[in-house]
Amino acid sequence: MSARNIGIPGVNLPKNKEPCKDVNCPFHGTSRIRGRILKGVVVNKNSKNTVIIKRDYVHFIKKYQRYERRNTRLACHLPECLENEINVGDLVRVGESRKISKTKAFIVLDKLSRGE
Repeated sequence: MSARNIGIPGVNLPKNKEPCKDVNCPFHGTSRIRGRILKGVVVNKNSKNTVIIKRDYVHFIKKYQRYERRNTRLACHLPECLENEINVGDLVRVGESRKISKTKAFIVLDKLSRGE
């Protein structure tokens, strides 16, 4: 069984020849990507099948007519077929899916650029 096209333009299929056994993999499993597609930097890869990504954004403060920088951290599922490609510091694309656990509702789709 080869990797399935998930229908999101610009997403590269995994480079592994053999399919992974992960049920929550959008390429080889039954998980579907729907909703938001986001980008973030991987800051933690200590848990099994999970990465923490950090997203930076600006928030407007109406009272002072200024912007402030803020960030948020998202727990994302890391499929087995992408496990060797993704490292801490990489910029990755994640897609929203159904809830996989209490904190995980996003799945890593591909690596956009390499970290330091």
